[in-house]
Amino acid sequence: MARMAAIQSPRVRNALHQRGQGLSEYIIIVALIAVAAIGVVGFFGDTLSNQMAGMAMEMAGQGGDTAQQTATAQAASAQANAATAKTLDNYASAN
Repeated sequence: MARMAAIQSPRVRNALHQRGQGLSEYIIIVALIAVAAIGVVGFFGDTLSNQMAGMAMEMAGQGGDTAQQTATAQAASAQANAATAKTLDNYASAN
């Protein structure tokens, strides 16, 4: 009986090691998705914030026109900045 437990012990350890490896990979993937989400929110944050504010005001029965106009202006500004060619000559000038 003791010999049987000794034979299964490496199998159990190997199974636990593989389970831990899968968990580690899962944590790395979740962390990468979180970093990407933070980057997207940082890039589109002001526009999304104003759009959400406009929708919340409309749902509350108030006029959300000001928040929507601000979101539209910020989106136009972001589009103009994206269309600007980025080179080393204009790197430091409000890109």
